[in-house]
Amino acid sequence: MNPRHTKAADALAGPDSSTRLKAALTIGTDPDPASAEALIARCAVESDFYVRDMLTWALTRLPPDVTVPRLLAELDSPNTQARSQALHTLSKIGDARAWPAITRSHLRDPDDEVARSAWRAAAALVPDGEERHLAEELAAQLGRGDRDVQLSLSRALIELGAVVEPVLKAAMESRDPVVYAHAKATERLLGDPDAAFELAIHEAKRVVALGDKEA
Repeated sequence: MNPRHTKAADALAGPDSSTRLKAALTIGTDPDPASAEALIARCAVESDFYVRDMLTWALTRLPPDVTVPRLLAELDSPNTQARSQALHTLSKIGDARAWPAITRSHLRDPDDEVARSAWRAAAALVPDGEERHLAEELAAQLGRGDRDVQLSLSRALIELGAVVEPVLKAAMESRDPVVYAHAKATERLLGDPDAAFELAIHEAKRVVALGDKEA
């Protein structure tokens, strides 16, 4: 690593977020494969969202042959943020080698941030012919979490396209009103991606309250 990159890599651990942001920008602007380890290590502990985003950008500027194997190793980390950020970065890189490493345990990780990153990565990387299987796996978690978690899951399902329609129809047979409402809202977003998620959820809950699931 040249002296400029060494200085920037050291600055990634600085106490000021603006300094860390500038350091990540410097590394990404003039990418050096030797900086990959420092960037990935910082992803696992960085507290600032904007710095994490810049770290991911800097990693996408490096050769995938350098970053992808290192990021895949992070998927087994006991550190939830390390797993989440690695999944997020892999989704941005878009290298097909990452797909087999996204396991059911990632998609169902008890940590919502890890699961959300896994959903996005899986939807971005799923190979042709695997979309229906992925849709069924994701749909098994309909009703999970708060508004943000549910919206993330809906967006991942929608990204898979029309293949999710029968999967959502099956989910709407659930006797769990939360699962039904989430599936119904996702179906409406599939038909109108610009629709407000909150309104779709509200309408689905109203249908449940009226006891007319055919509405």
